Amino acid sequence: MRLRNITGSREVIAACPYVVQEVLQRQCPGTWGRIFGNSHPIHIEIGMGKGRFIHTMAREHPDINYVGIEKYSSVLLRAIQKMEQEELPNLKFLRMDAEEIGEVFGTGEVERIYLNFSDPWPKDRHAKRRLPSREFLKRYDRILKPEGRLEFKTDNRPLFDFAVEELDPAGWKAEVLTYDLHGDPDLVQGNVMTEYEEKFSSMGNPICKYVIRR
Repeated sequence: MRLRNITGSREVIAACPYVVQEVLQRQCPGTWGRIFGNSHPIHIEIGMGKGRFIHTMAREHPDINYVGIEKYSSVLLRAIQKMEQEELPNLKFLRMDAEEIGEVFGTGEVERIYLNFSDPWPKDRHAKRRLPSREFLKRYDRILKPEGRLEFKTDNRPLFDFAVEELDPAGWKAEVLTYDLHGDPDLVQGNVMTEYEEKFSSMGNPICKYVIRR
């Protein structure tokens, strides 16, 4: 069964206390401190999939608030199941399209953004839909703090090359850039793998990563 077609996933999400419901999302900008009940930094993952990465990060860093964003209900359901097994007070979920990111976070409200193994949208006419595109970098620029950073990992070399080429036109700079994350003994220290990362690296695919700033 394809994850996107699991029957009843939307109903489960609508009743889930870990999810900020769509009807409340427009009220979120500037209020995430109140949602979490503290003033800790906000880190977000856009396209979190089944939630392994962000759940691990939230467990390891209880002094940071994490928000996982996923478009597909049946994929988000897997992340919810992880939370049911191990509840973390510093992790919330949003079911939404990444294009609406500026409508749920206020200006300068986010400290760090994670993009992990994003959809490559390989056709040229879909370039604007790619999460590391200049169009999305403009959206991230507004919600990130001035000192904020964005981290991107992928095994898709064409997508990574595209992402690197987008930096200069968008006014961003790379602090870290590698075409073989797991082959770098310094960068791999503390690296939290996603499900896809574990799968692709076990197949011998090199993992590309950058950390960028404005």
